Amino acid sequence: QVQLVESGGGLVQAGGSLRLSCVVSGRAFSGAAMGWYRQAPGKEREVVARISWSSSVTYYADSVKGRFTISRDNAKNTVYLQMNSLKPEDTAIYYCNYVSRREDWGQGTQVTVSS
Repeated sequence: QVQLVESGGGLVQAGGSLRLSCVVSGRAFSGAAMGWYRQAPGKEREVVARISWSSSVTYYADSVKGRFTISRDNAKNTVYLQMNSLKPEDTAIYYCNYVSRREDWGQGTQVTVSS
């Protein structure tokens, strides 16, 4: 059974920072590209960032480019999202998942940015 367990969210003021973590179990992690996604109230889920299995290639949505950094630790089956200069429009539930052959979504972690 595959588990994706996100953590690290919270309430932060605009301009603040948070670091999200996602621990993966039940499926090979080190050879797979991973992504962070988010879903704001009333909106569809969107991709925020992706990282290749070797960390050599990353992708960021235009809305977070220059503020967010995705990374991974294959030894710990964990993918991270460092979020700096947070804005109220970053408020959403954040999820991690595989880029290909996505698994069922985990519970996510709530990020709330106050103005």
